[in-house]
Amino acid sequence: MKNVKLAFSKPTADPEEQRLLFSRFREAGYDGLQLKAGQYQRYLRNPDGFLEEWGSEPGAASALIAGGRLDPEGSAALRDLIAFARAVGSERIVFCHGVPREGRTPEEIREYARILSDLGEEALTSGVRLSLHHHYNQPVMHREDFDVFFGAAKEGAVGLTVDTAHLVKSGVTDIAELLRSFRSVVDNLHLKDIAEGEFRVLGHGEIDFAPVFAALREIRYEGWLCADEESGADLLGAMGSCHRYITSRLDERQGEAHGDETRR
Repeated sequence: MKNVKLAFSKPTADPEEQRLLFSRFREAGYDGLQLKAGQYQRYLRNPDGFLEEWGSEPGAASALIAGGRLDPEGSAALRDLIAFARAVGSERIVFCHGVPREGRTPEEIREYARILSDLGEEALTSGVRLSLHHHYNQPVMHREDFDVFFGAAKEGAVGLTVDTAHLVKSGVTDIAELLRSFRSVVDNLHLKDIAEGEFRVLGHGEIDFAPVFAALREIRYEGWLCADEESGADLLGAMGSCHRYITSRLDERQGEAHGDETRR
């Protein structure tokens, strides 16, 4: 896992807190930010304005997190976001499908995969990737939903953002198995903790991350690891705490790998 990049993501309450996020993420050790919709949405028609105010730091908009539907109106909105992402230099749009899970049939999920695949292929022509963020109470929620969706998606058109806390909240507790099974499409991780149904600062919840990092090492993951902080904790405190936790896990694995090499 030598080539992973570290990102941070957290909602901000106002422009002052957003400025703090943008000005301190690199100092805290992160390579990029994965922005919540409220941090970029007002600039969708003015990407130059976004770049002037927020985009001078490399990685400041490495990914854009967006929610929406895949009806004609939602698809048009996603195309507008792809154009914005290209203009501000974002690598990836992390798409949360804002439709409730209840009542969705396998065929509907397959149709969503086909629509998002077509949009993903369009995005690739602009140098932007689409990554599906599975979610509690959204169409791809249960373990079998992943098989249905990616069984219908076009190869290479749509990636998968794995959110550790949303998996557990959705009843999918074997995170390592999912990472191994979908290694060919996993291109982004949202590392988030949870306890008693509430999101927690990374490392302060109930998720055992040791098997998660073991699986990442096994599949030779080289994408983004994003601390997706939604616990409501202090911005700078959470930024530092999450970075220390992730790097300690990475160092732990690298130490084991070095030990393996020494014993050979």
